[in-house]
Amino acid sequence: MDKLHQDCTTEKEAQQGKIGKVFYAARQTLRRHASGGNVLIAATMLALVIANIPSINQTYFSFWNQEVRLQIGGFNLFSHSGHPMTMLQFINDALMAIFFFTIGLEIKREILVGELSSFKQALLPIIAAVGGMAVPVAIFITMSQGTGYTDGAAIPMATDIAFSLGILAMLGSRVPVSLKIFLTTLAVVDDIGGIIVIAAFYSNHIELMLLVYAFILLGVLFLGGIMSIQSKAFYFTIGGIVWFLFLNSGIHPTIAGVLVAFCVPATPVYAPAGYIKKIRKSIAHFNADDDDALCQRTILTHQQLDWLKQIESASDKVISPLQDLEDTLHPVVNYFIIPLFAFANAGIYLLDMNPATIFEGVSLAIIVGLFIGKFAGIFIFSWAAIKLKLAPMPENTDWRMLASIAVLGGIGFTVSLFIANLSFGNETELLDHAKLGIVAGSLLSGIIGYVLLHLTLPAKGTEEADDD
Repeated sequence: MDKLHQDCTTEKEAQQGKIGKVFYAARQTLRRHASGGNVLIAATMLALVIANIPSINQTYFSFWNQEVRLQIGGFNLFSHSGHPMTMLQFINDALMAIFFFTIGLEIKREILVGELSSFKQALLPIIAAVGGMAVPVAIFITMSQGTGYTDGAAIPMATDIAFSLGILAMLGSRVPVSLKIFLTTLAVVDDIGGIIVIAAFYSNHIELMLLVYAFILLGVLFLGGIMSIQSKAFYFTIGGIVWFLFLNSGIHPTIAGVLVAFCVPATPVYAPAGYIKKIRKSIAHFNADDDDALCQRTILTHQQLDWLKQIESASDKVISPLQDLEDTLHPVVNYFIIPLFAFANAGIYLLDMNPATIFEGVSLAIIVGLFIGKFAGIFIFSWAAIKLKLAPMPENTDWRMLASIAVLGGIGFTVSLFIANLSFGNETELLDHAKLGIVAGSLLSGIIGYVLLHLTLPAKGTEEADDD
């Protein structure tokens, strides 16, 4: 009886420890992005250093021009209009399609069960994101009138979720979780805006028949999702073909990643109740009398192996393909693809560049757009939404914290670099100056945002630490 009371007490304490906490999955997502941001910062700094060391920078720049082939006979999967991809194109058009695939998965999950599932809850970051996209674009267009770089107007509209949450991670538990979720949701909406811009303005020379084939295959994937086909190989294989068709059709191939992600089913084979019944039935085969034998490191019998395999299979089927793929791909994207993208694209040779150019032309337009435009758009639109009572202020925050987060929203980096490559890919000098503006604007927003948050956040964290 005492043991039963002790067990009940322990369980009660465990439940009480969870009161007031944000969903575990949301916390894990925040943590992954924050950790990935630190790797991204390191990759960026490394690229800038290597690109300016005379003895090795030529190797660095020439490496990205090497051809990439995955060829069977005369067919090369990594080819664009019959020409092999370079290493840089492979990273920007193939690996980044996986990045946008994970964004698509994240957007779908957020709409179904996350911050975007409740219109009232999502309204403030949505309004803030709209302002954070519209104002920087308007500033850039105004500053670029009559110049040759107006095509880059979308460059300062992005907020880099990994970089910005990496900065927040430095402040630890002092940052209210509601503020982290506000910034994360804002960045997700920014990503949606970026996807729309890429699809609408960075497509040319459309090959209609290839596009028709691609949408037929997307229809097959969509039907697979409706039929709850759980095989990840099904979505990867057909998705890979869709990516190749998009690549050669004139539509930017990263859009294929997003569309394929929307087809991945969010419904598991087993409902949680069915899963519990399944494992109870399997675990019931193990009798208490066998505990002593099972404590020893010994090979399992065929029956024991079969029972445990049933539990393993049931565990796989209670998690939806959407959540499973998102969880599986996040480490690959955060710790490999995005840092590699940054390492390949952030290298700028500065030694022959006039320092004054950062205060003129496309560099200045991007810096002003990111640092001033993002802050003004996010803060003013948020202020208006709260004052008009369209949405409440995030919990445990004030106007100073919200303003500081708005400054941090000016870290555009990953998607900004991506759009810069699409805008000025054939104009090396203009692209280098655009990259300089992105790095400088993001760095300025990150440093000032961190300092302001350090000054405005409470001295001690008011929320419990995250679970391991």
